[in-house]
This record gives sequence, structure tokens and C-alpha cells, in this order.
Amino acid sequence: MCEAQISLRGVSFVFNPGTSRERAALRDISGEIYRGEFLAIIGPNGAGKSTLARHLNALLLPTRGEVLVEGLSTADPANWWEIRRRVGMVLQNPDEQLVAPVVEEDVAFGPENLGLAPAEIRRRVDWALEVTGLAELRLRPPHLLSGGQKQRAALAGVLAMKPSCLVLDEPTAMLDPAGKEEVLQAVLRLHREEGLTVVLITHHMEEAALADRIWVLHGGRLALAGNPQEIFARREALREMGLGLPGPAELAWRLRSRGWTLPEGIVSFEELVAGLKKVLS
Repeated sequence: MCEAQISLRGVSFVFNPGTSRERAALRDISGEIYRGEFLAIIGPNGAGKSTLARHLNALLLPTRGEVLVEGLSTADPANWWEIRRRVGMVLQNPDEQLVAPVVEEDVAFGPENLGLAPAEIRRRVDWALEVTGLAELRLRPPHLLSGGQKQRAALAGVLAMKPSCLVLDEPTAMLDPAGKEEVLQAVLRLHREEGLTVVLITHHMEEAALADRIWVLHGGRLALAGNPQEIFARREALREMGLGLPGPAELAWRLRSRGWTLPEGIVSFEELVAGLKKVLS
């Protein structure tokens, strides 16, 4: 993970500039998103997470600063089509992205708009449905799908465009636990098996703990950056920002505060169980 795929250079963004409703949403954010990594972006409500996500594929443009996607500046309108092809986005509400009467037609919508040959469209649709586990539901109307299935259908439609980076803006926020697991497992499989760069906007700390790195936004600024162990070791700093720890990390912290000799850096249930086994053996 040494090649920067997306670069942010002093990115600031203001809603309604010059009016009485002017509001700064992002403040001087700089950082790199590396090819093939899984980056989670967390923060309290109003921190600027979704605003930042929309800067990654030129849906929003910086008021000040620059965003480069594989060397292409989002400031140049001539680059927008290519940037949005390379950086696919899945929104919180899948109904905003499902447009066709049956699943496979919806998945084909993007490739058709790329002007691809029918055989290539079919290949991409078959692949996207397979990797998202929807092959058997290809002829089902989207309105008959469960929440998790709808979100996976929206994901398949983006994947059929063959992006090199996938941005997911709180994709599990509207789902029940089963639907959340469906979507997360599909995303993790794509990251691990296809090498897809993943940027996950989430308010679930357990989801963020699955990432290679985490950015913490607060007040529109990049407050913390590091791997999950580094970020969740900053318990007090996170609490001051209105954030908590993943369940296993919080339990490990409480046990350590009561004298248990658990190792630092526990963020998952597997790590917690392994630590407890050592203590109790």
C-alpha cells in the first residue's frame, strides 16, 4: 500500500458561501488513500464524513485545495466522467440507485451507458451478480428484495462499471443485523479477492475495526489517522469527540482497568477471546 490512488491537498469545503447560511463542512484536509487498501472514515454526526466522500469522485468540488484521483484533478470538468468511472459510490439508501424493473437490468445500466459491447455487458453483469451473491435473484424486481439484497444490488451496479476504488457512504445504516452482515461480507470479499480499494464511511466502530487504516473526522478536520489498534488506543480522545470503541476493545479496556493482564491493541472478538484464553490458562 505505497501508491497513492487518491490525494487530498488542503481540502476545504463551504456550503452556501457568502450567504447567511454559510457553513464550513471541511477544513484543510490533507491525506492519501492508497491503492488496494481498506480505509474507514469515522466521526460524530456533522463531522463532514459524507461531504468528504462526495469529494472523492467529484460529486462535490473543494472550495479550496485539490483532490487528485489517479493523477486526475477533480477541478477539471473534462476529468469527471473518467473519475466517476474509476471511483464508484454506494449510497446509504439503495432505493436512490436502483432504477430498472429487474435486478440484472439495473446492474447492466452502468455498463450500457459506457457504450460497451453486449457481450462485455453480459460478462460484467454475470460477474457482479456472482460476487455479490445475487445470481439467483437476477430476474427479481428490486422492490421485492430485502434491505440487504437491495444494497448488494446497488453494489453490483457500481461494480459492473469496474471501478478501481469503491466508496461506501454508511451502506449498512438502514439495515438490520442480517443485512449488515450480507453487505459487509460482500465488500470484504471484493477487497481481499479482487484487490479493490475500499473507502467505508461508517458510524459503527466494529465496522471500522475491519479496516487497514482509519481516519477520524471532527469538526470538518482530520483529527486522527492510523491503524485500528492505534486509533482505538486513543479512548479518551475519541470520547471527547463523542465516539466510542468497538465492543471488544471497550470490554478489554474495562477488564485491564480491573487488573486483567490483557494485551493492548485488542479490537476484535477473536483477539479478545485469544487474550482471555491466555489469561485463564
